[in-house]
Amino acid sequence: MANKNTITTEFLGLELASPIVLLSGCVGFGDEYTRLEGFSNADIGGAVLKGTTLEPRLGNAPHRVYETPSGMLNSIGLQNPGVHEVVENILPSLEPFDTHYIANVSGSTIDEYIEVCRIFDDSGIHAIELNISCPNVKKGGMEFGNDPEMSAQVVEACKKTTSKPIITKLSPNQADIKESARKCIEAGTDALSVINTITGMAIDIKGRRPVLGNTFGGLSGPAIKPIALKKVFDVYGVSKKHGIPILGQGGISSAEDAIEFMLAGASLVGVGTALFVDPLVCSKINKGIEGYLEQNNLGSIGQLVGNLVK
Repeated sequence: MANKNTITTEFLGLELASPIVLLSGCVGFGDEYTRLEGFSNADIGGAVLKGTTLEPRLGNAPHRVYETPSGMLNSIGLQNPGVHEVVENILPSLEPFDTHYIANVSGSTIDEYIEVCRIFDDSGIHAIELNISCPNVKKGGMEFGNDPEMSAQVVEACKKTTSKPIITKLSPNQADIKESARKCIEAGTDALSVINTITGMAIDIKGRRPVLGNTFGGLSGPAIKPIALKKVFDVYGVSKKHGIPILGQGGISSAEDAIEFMLAGASLVGVGTALFVDPLVCSKINKGIEGYLEQNNLGSIGQLVGNLVK
């Protein structure tokens, strides 16, 4: 019979209290969320910090966020204080919060990716997520993420630079995500993050102009869940042969959603947009997963991963 400890899991050598990871861009650099009344570190396995670049970035012009039916468009443009500020002043402030932190790294050249990873390598960060698929910027992630060969070049270069586990975040805005996954695995990635947001836009018909200041943005939330689920399923067909775990994400807002992603092949699940609706949703998802395990006489979430009935 399952018990409340069955949601604990291991990922990249890290012992996690929960299979839930807070996604980059939704919790700043972590301290905002951990100060939330009612929050418990036991509710999450870790948090992915805000996207970080070599130099500070001001981000895109407003508007940056727009609510859509069953989702949200964002075009932040990687606003951040730069990796030196993050490592020297932000990470030390997170030490009292006993959870795992994953850096999210972006760059406009391979050399920038290398340098940011090198600086994070000497920090207390637990893993590094390579953002090669960010749809918010005109240079950088989009170009790398849509080309399997270039994606692999970034992974290979960063693996040579850091001893931290590398998680590669795959773009859904490409012709063949399975080929991209295959190339990144061959290049040495330790895990795959599937998927990033889907490129979209909104138009103000009164003003006859794009709503977002940068014209395009990344669509997230329940609207993209069926697409994300299919991408996880596709990538799992490649990754399971190599023992590479998947962090599945895209519209997860309930235990049922999380379980679907696990059955499709995800070892961990990421929650992002749902936090804006219910900041304490992770606790509810955990309880729902525990209940499902008990009802189905399953001993761990590992028994769910890729366990679709054929």
